[in-house]
This record gives sequence, C-alpha cells and structure tokens, in this order.
Amino acid sequence: MTFPKTDPPADRPADRAGERPARAESREIRELRELKKTQPDLASAADMQIELLGVQRRVQVRVPLPSATFDRRKPDHEKCIPALQFKDIPIDWSDFRLMIRQTADILRRFETLETSDYERIQGLARDGQIEALVATWYDAAMAPGRRKADARTPERELLDQVLLLAMRPFLARCAEALLPRLELSDWHQPCCPLCGGEPEFAFINQAAERLLICGRCTGQWLWDAITCPYCENHDRSRITSFTSRDGRYRIYACDECRRYLKAFDGRDGSRPALLAVDSIATLPLDAAAIQRGYQS
Repeated sequence: MTFPKTDPPADRPADRAGERPARAESREIRELRELKKTQPDLASAADMQIELLGVQRRVQVRVPLPSATFDRRKPDHEKCIPALQFKDIPIDWSDFRLMIRQTADILRRFETLETSDYERIQGLARDGQIEALVATWYDAAMAPGRRKADARTPERELLDQVLLLAMRPFLARCAEALLPRLELSDWHQPCCPLCGGEPEFAFINQAAERLLICGRCTGQWLWDAITCPYCENHDRSRITSFTSRDGRYRIYACDECRRYLKAFDGRDGSRPALLAVDSIATLPLDAAAIQRGYQS
C-alpha cells in the first residue's frame, strides 16, 4: 500500500476558499527529515518511521479520552501494578484493524516483513479473536514475573512489535491525558506506571535526572541514574556506559543481564527526547552495543 504525499503543491495556496489549511508537520517528522540529510545511511529507516508516524497520527487524533473511572485509581507501588487497565483504553476496533493492516503494509514495503509474516499479520486483522489477543498481550506486561519470562520466539517477538505499533495511538493518547494526573512520587519500579510497558529509551533532563520512556505508551517516569531498568542491578562497576561521537546520545549496558538502554542527553535544554526520532538516530549505537554482546 502506498501513501500519497500530503504536502500541497507550491502553486496551490492553503487558504483557497473551501479548503482547509494543510496541517503542519510535527516536530518528529521535521527532525526525521533533517536526520535524512545529516545521516543519509539512515534515510530508509527515517522514511519508514515517517510513514508509521503518519498512520499513527491520523488514528490518534480520533481517540477519545479514556474512561472516567480511571480517576479513582492509582499505580500500586507495593505490588508493582500500573494504573491503566485494558478496559480503560478507548479502542475503536475498526481503527485498530486499520492500524494492523497499514503497519504491516509499511513494514513490508521497507523489507522488514517476509511475505509469510505479512500474510499472517494481515490475517490477524481479520481474526474475530483479535480483541482477546490484544487484551492478553496488554495484560502480559503487567503480570508478576513478566521480566523473568522464557525467551520468546522470533515469531512472537514480531507479533508483539506489530501489536505495539498498532496500539501506540491509543496508548499514547492515554498517556497524554492521564499521566499528568498521577501521583508518581512513590513509584520506584522499572516498568511504566501507566501501562506496565518496559522502557525503550531514556531522557537525561537539565537536572541530570534520568527519565525512562515507555515503549508502549511513550510515557515517562523518573528512574535512578545508574540502576539497570531490566534486572535492577545497581552495581556501578557492572554498568558499562558509552556515548555517540557528538555526545548527544548515551548507552547504559548492564553486565549482569547483558541488556542495554539508550538515552538522549538533554542537559543543554535544546529539546526534549523524541522517541520516534531518537530511536532512529541511535541505530549506529545499537550496532555498537550488539557487537559488544549486549541486547536491547
């Protein structure tokens, strides 16, 4: 499936009678276009991310506010139970099926899905049991001992990634609306206080604090500057840290669990972390970490 260009021709003014002005590009897309210029080797990955952002944005603007019953709950630090239950998420299943299909189309076009996997994912969008499957996927991250689960098969990892991308507009909308209402001073867990997801990235703010960024809802929460968010190792001698050449990005690699976390260093206050951008800009750091024997 291909997507038409959204930029209006130069000779067609946006304010012509009867036409709405073209929607301004988001900061993430502008940054990704700039990344293509400065790092041509990442152009294909940036283009794929731009298309994914496009379909996610078109769905996210239609997502209503989450259930009002949410206001009567808060994350349970003692039991490590996040606040957002699956029933709270305002999912339009027609939009979700569209997200599955279009996500698979994009991944295939950029050669990250084999034909057999593509057909399997497209079949999933037509499956009458999709709601139960998504509920199971969502709740699995909140189950006790989830970080000690058996290694997943490549097929399962692929499915989880597609579900994550398809659910992101709904979960990001929840994070946008609900995270500011939560009292997080007592939350000292490595999983997201809202949806229970693992961190995919981190942000070092101007106060030199490290905020984890959820890979599912993109919400952020405070975490110790050194402690591994995957195994909670806090022995500094067992944490390896290295940076990109420009010092803008950093990797924290744990020598206990052999996993690593990437971070954007925003101590200069130039901009906030942008998960969609920073995850692409740091692909060379992924390669460096993997060469050293770590995994994400």
